[in-house]
Amino acid sequence: MTLRHFLSAADLSRAEAEALLDRAAELKAAWRAGVTNDRPLLGQTLALVFEKPSLRTRVAFEAGMTQLGGHPSYLSANDIDMGGRESVPDVARNLSRWVAIIAARVFKHATVETLARYATVPVINALSDREHPCQALADMLTLRERFGRLQGLTLAYVGDGNNVCHSLMLLGATLGVNVRVGCPVDYRPAPDITELTEQLANQHDATLTITTSPVEAVSGADAVYTDVWASMGQEHEAARRRPVFTPYQVNAALMAHAAPHALAMHCLPAHRGEEVTADVIDGPQSVVFEQAENRLHVQKALILFLLGK
Repeated sequence: MTLRHFLSAADLSRAEAEALLDRAAELKAAWRAGVTNDRPLLGQTLALVFEKPSLRTRVAFEAGMTQLGGHPSYLSANDIDMGGRESVPDVARNLSRWVAIIAARVFKHATVETLARYATVPVINALSDREHPCQALADMLTLRERFGRLQGLTLAYVGDGNNVCHSLMLLGATLGVNVRVGCPVDYRPAPDITELTEQLANQHDATLTITTSPVEAVSGADAVYTDVWASMGQEHEAARRRPVFTPYQVNAALMAHAAPHALAMHCLPAHRGEEVTADVIDGPQSVVFEQAENRLHVQKALILFLLGK
């Protein structure tokens, strides 16, 4: 079997992404029905190498690996100190001798790339400063559950053109979703991500729009997505960013420009009253906890896919 890693949302072809979402839906149905006897990963270990704290990513991977019959081993920055006490290549070489698969939640994308370069087992990007592809998978499953399709939907992302935005752009384009990004001019998505997204959109009959107008971004959209204005590691920029992003707050007035059936989405954790108002994220249009639940199911499907199960 060819060694596969999942470092970017662009690492999956459309057929692979669709098959993975199908598998996630099956796993979710089985889990909801209480089916617990299918343990394809009995005796295998997932290493969770986390430089950043986490709720959804950590628990979804730990619970998912346990439900598949395997064992998760959590390693915090205090346990490893990658690049300090031990080099990233050596961490990869050591873990490859003991575990079946690695999920890494890191500050710099180069760290997860180095892990993958030296590992002889699959490596999953569980978040980096460049992408958050597992979150995008959960988001696409959520959209498909609600609308019964992905092709032709319009997803508006409003706020910082960050790692979550990057993965939504790439995976959305791969799956035929029209993606619109409304962001301040100095916080646009990375140019290379934008270029690749445009290529994928052209291949899959989708569109990409990047604008400084939040109203233009959400007009008639099927879903409106936002994220924190300052991600982990950017807390020192929060005060400077706040006045820049205030016009991009997702509130009732902005949601009124979207389609009447539009969903309100957020990858969490949310700062109510900043990037999104409480009445929107806690209101009837919100699917944020469905997105969070779906992290469990897509990550289980992803582990099985990478291990050829």
